[in-house]
Amino acid sequence: MTRVSSSLFDVEIAAGGVLLVLMFIAAFVVGMRALTPVARARRRQAEFTSDASHELRTPLSVIEAEVDLALSRPRDAESYRAALRRVGHEGRRLHRIVEDLLWLARSDETRIAPEVSGTCDLAEVTAAAESRFEGLASRNGVSLEFVRSAATTTVRASADSVDRLVGVLVDNACKFAGPGGRVSVRVQVVAHRLLLTVDDSGPGIPIDERDIIFDRFHRTDSSVGGTGLGLAIANAIIKSTHAHCVVGESSLGGARFEVSWRYLP
Repeated sequence: MTRVSSSLFDVEIAAGGVLLVLMFIAAFVVGMRALTPVARARRRQAEFTSDASHELRTPLSVIEAEVDLALSRPRDAESYRAALRRVGHEGRRLHRIVEDLLWLARSDETRIAPEVSGTCDLAEVTAAAESRFEGLASRNGVSLEFVRSAATTTVRASADSVDRLVGVLVDNACKFAGPGGRVSVRVQVVAHRLLLTVDDSGPGIPIDERDIIFDRFHRTDSSVGGTGLGLAIANAIIKSTHAHCVVGESSLGGARFEVSWRYLP
């Protein structure tokens, strides 16, 4: 009897040890999984801060260099005007970067509550946004056209958000189309979805880059300038308005951005 009790006690001790080890492993795994989003968020924040600092440093360095050069020795009036024009250009670039960063910061704060405020006419907002770029397109030798559907084009999103989204996509298309290029903007209803399609005749987007072009500060190898924040803003608007975006090849030979919403007849 004593031998049986001793054996049972040994078994209980061994089982308890195994159970403690299993509980420790389970707690460790759960803890690591819980910390993973936090670590990922900290890493993304560090990367964002580093990229933002780099973007802000560039125009500031140019402004500083232009001022130092202008003050290094006496110059004629035209030289001072040229320096001021360059400083003004970099100042406007700096302003755009700061505005984009502030917009993305506000977007991050409200991401938990996606935008559902009101509706707007997608075709009307798109036409208004497209008209703003007609002068820029004409000056750069880009042919810009807009085609709208005859159907009702109501979308569940604010006019301001849609206007900014269209502005980003059209501006991007005009830049990459280049002199002599073409940009086509279309609003239509297809299979119970309301589609906004922006095509350009530029170099297009390689397949291996289509999943990362919406990352903040991402740039292609093209020489086209920009802050690398425009498509990140577009992506934030797409998500907040419950839209879906497909990046592909355009019939014009370049890139196609197709954003769609659930159709509200």
